[in-house]
Amino acid sequence: MHNLKDIRNDFENFKELLKSRNLDIDIDIIIDLDKKNRNLIQKKESLESKKKEVSKSRDESLFNKSKKISKELEAISNEQKKIKIDLERILSNIPNIPHKDVPIGLDENDNLEISKSGSTPSFNFKPKTHYELGENLNMLDFDLATKTSGSRFVFVRDKLALLERALSNFMIDKHVLENGYIEISPPLIVSENTMFGTGQLPKFENDQFEIKFEESSERKFLIPTAEVILTNIVKDKIVDFNQLPMRFVASTPCFRKEAGSYGKDTKGMIRQHQFYKVEMVSIVDNKDCLKELERMTNCATGILDDLNLPYRKMILCSGDMGFSAEKTYDIEVWLPSEKRYREISSCSSCSTFQSIRMKTRYKDQNKESKYVGTLNGSGLAVGRTLIAVMENYQQSDGSIIIPEKLRPYMNNLEKISLN
Repeated sequence: MHNLKDIRNDFENFKELLKSRNLDIDIDIIIDLDKKNRNLIQKKESLESKKKEVSKSRDESLFNKSKKISKELEAISNEQKKIKIDLERILSNIPNIPHKDVPIGLDENDNLEISKSGSTPSFNFKPKTHYELGENLNMLDFDLATKTSGSRFVFVRDKLALLERALSNFMIDKHVLENGYIEISPPLIVSENTMFGTGQLPKFENDQFEIKFEESSERKFLIPTAEVILTNIVKDKIVDFNQLPMRFVASTPCFRKEAGSYGKDTKGMIRQHQFYKVEMVSIVDNKDCLKELERMTNCATGILDDLNLPYRKMILCSGDMGFSAEKTYDIEVWLPSEKRYREISSCSSCSTFQSIRMKTRYKDQNKESKYVGTLNGSGLAVGRTLIAVMENYQQSDGSIIIPEKLRPYMNNLEKISLN
């Protein structure tokens, strides 16, 4: 969320930068409402001064005048409340401003490749899709999941279930033991206010799974990503400067309606309503956001390096970034069956955008109160990593070689096969 004072002080520049997000938002109304509110403040202060003078007098004939002023003050307060609601509604739906490093563009076609790593595998047979491999092994069951839960769900069985768990455990161990993150096992249900803090609400309400509680009027949601709950650990706090940076990691199920994705990736596990993800979150001094983004992205790519999976690093253009992000790197892994790279991680710096919404500050060395910087990144999407391992390590007989780094997490199993 943006600070109204900052918008007011540099409105034309703010307006120009926001154009690069390619959204149809009437920004001028913000300034109009702000002017109205400030005029009301001046009028209110003038009336309060008059009322104070009247109250000092013992002249009973001024009683009606005082009463009239009170009614005017009440009317002004009511009008200010309406303006405040309108301003907060508009501001809460405006995305973050892109950092100057971010390329200007409309959509994913304007994203830029930064680097590539690893060699794509060469097969002497036609590589199968992950869902063909899984169904042939009797370890992925989409039909049963459709019967029990509906589309975009899957049963993962036997050794593939073990591989999925091994991936999650391996990622968590690496991020905790090598990358310095603190592991968190968080709640999977959050409040409306918590979802607002990281920017999921109100803009993306249609993509969320809401839970109904009869005994509570407060709205509750299943987390779409652990970013929501991990970032809100510091909600409504003044963080000790000496505790920065704070780095958290969690492996959780995630739940998304995938609104707007009708017809996309309908086969397999690429786009599910429920999936596992290891999520990294950093809370930092705002001036360190971009440095932390590079560090976080390297933590994500380090997983792929250890698994010897080919990938590329992309910087997202202004029109393709997430709502809260000022700068984002996507990591895309190679999928042989599609002969292309697919997103497996997204790492973003949000600057102070989320901390303003969460009311999270710290006092710097000069005792000045400032908003913290927040970052989040997948380290990695577990389901998509499972897909990448299956496809890149598949053999001609349909078996799957287990990457060496994962074998200690799988009772030293070297291969998954039907027999």
